[in-house]
Amino acid sequence: MRTNRTLEIGTGMFVALGFAALLFLTTQLPARGLKLGGAKAGYHVTAEFDDIGDLKVGSPVTMSGVRLGQVSGIRFDPKDYKAVVTLRIDSQYNQIPEDSFASIQTQGLLGGKYIGLSPGGLETYLKDGSRIDQTQSAIVLENLINKFFANYASSKGSEQGSGSAAPGKATDNSGKAESRK
Repeated sequence: MRTNRTLEIGTGMFVALGFAALLFLTTQLPARGLKLGGAKAGYHVTAEFDDIGDLKVGSPVTMSGVRLGQVSGIRFDPKDYKAVVTLRIDSQYNQIPEDSFASIQTQGLLGGKYIGLSPGGLETYLKDGSRIDQTQSAIVLENLINKFFANYASSKGSEQGSGSAAPGKATDNSGKAESRK
């Protein structure tokens, strides 16, 4: 009877810790389009990417780790076959150089995506309706793993196919195979 009670208490504590961990992890995710208190003032700029991964509306836009705004829209351009991302940048950050660089980066352990801006060097600044020309798409982990295994398989295949003589055979200086005994 006593061991059964201990088992029930242990199971209950495990379930409670699981819910606490789930609650903690959900608070660590970036806002996914949640709009509280209406729209903030700011200006909108666009950037085109070949692949946005799982970037979502509401994901942060940062520079040097400081949140400058958020992703306010994502659409597909059927003419260029690219994703066009609209960024809303808070109006207080009005001196971001026009030639700045936008990249899609991974946030934390869970892998939420966000836009990271790197400043350019021009003395003209982004304004409402500007376009960021220099972009870097999201790095998709599955694609990297596939490329790694494809390269690994092709290198193993070329190593096995590069031997001129069959196993158990040796070649003399003329390239003819002779049996080893």
